[in-house]
Amino acid sequence: MNKELEKAIVTQLNFEIESAFVYVAMKNYLETLSLEGFVNWFEIQFQEEMAHAQKFMNYLNERGGRVEIRGFETPKNDFSSVLEVLEASLAHEKEVTRRIHNLMKMAIEIGDYPSISLLNWYVDEQVEEEDNFSKLIDKVKLVGGKGLFMLDKELLTRVFVPIAK
Repeated sequence: MNKELEKAIVTQLNFEIESAFVYVAMKNYLETLSLEGFVNWFEIQFQEEMAHAQKFMNYLNERGGRVEIRGFETPKNDFSSVLEVLEASLAHEKEVTRRIHNLMKMAIEIGDYPSISLLNWYVDEQVEEEDNFSKLIDKVKLVGGKGLFMLDKELLTRVFVPIAK
């Protein structure tokens, strides 16, 4: 495996772990508002990000690469509203998308077809992530403060679906 691509994937898998803790911080802010559905939503986001990191780890191990776990910045813990949390989440997912696209560009440039195959999954996943947050932002804006309770109940139904290796 190309060492530069391996290093870039290690950086990304650590960013996926960091993303998980960004969502834990958001989840705990939402706990202070007693919004159990939103708390559930962000708990699942945490689980998904950890699964994304694990998928990268499994891949590197299968390719003979070296996984290194590194530290990360302290995530933001205070927000002014549910809408701010969601808008910050969408901005974060757009950054993840940018990084995945850069990995894909690197894999294409060096002709690493196994990595291209792996990264195709992440490209598709990011389309879904951005769409989910965009729609949730639209719903929060649509229902306003008084309708937040009904939306919160809807979010309680979301469940974590483990990803394939």
